[in-house]
Amino acid sequence: MKFEVATSKYLDSICEITEQAKAQLRRIGIDQWQKGYPSREIWEEDIEIGRSYILTDEGKVLGAFAYQEIPDASYYEIDGKWLTDGAYASMHRVCVADACKGQGVAGRLFAYGCEKARESGFPSMRIDTHPGNIPMQKALKKAGFQQCGTIVLAEGSEKGDLRIAFEKIIKK
Repeated sequence: MKFEVATSKYLDSICEITEQAKAQLRRIGIDQWQKGYPSREIWEEDIEIGRSYILTDEGKVLGAFAYQEIPDASYYEIDGKWLTDGAYASMHRVCVADACKGQGVAGRLFAYGCEKARESGFPSMRIDTHPGNIPMQKALKKAGFQQCGTIVLAEGSEKGDLRIAFEKIIKK
């Protein structure tokens, strides 16, 4: 298995995994990712600017995520308290292929994102998820993220939606 910056040759695979994730969220009865986000166009933009990463095994995409080193507009206000103040990196659009669920792929994605942040000198990693997305909450807690409170999404098709905010302090 290896991580790589996603290129357009992987776009169809990333979109297929995203659709699998959307279907799973629908099955568990939550509206996260049901309003057109994330779209093919968002992944195209991520790929174009080099912020989309994938985990592959023999050329097959197992999981994907977007990595961001600029402040997230949704994280300015929190009902609760972040673990750190100041600079942080964040992960978004984390998704794992259905065939790989339960095999530690999400944990590998979180670990790789945190390692990128550590290498860039960030003290922490932030991420958020829907209050009903229990599988993601469990994966985040297993990966060492701490629940910090709730945020309201500030942009996009899910603007105004409530999310649970998590943060992990990255050891230097």
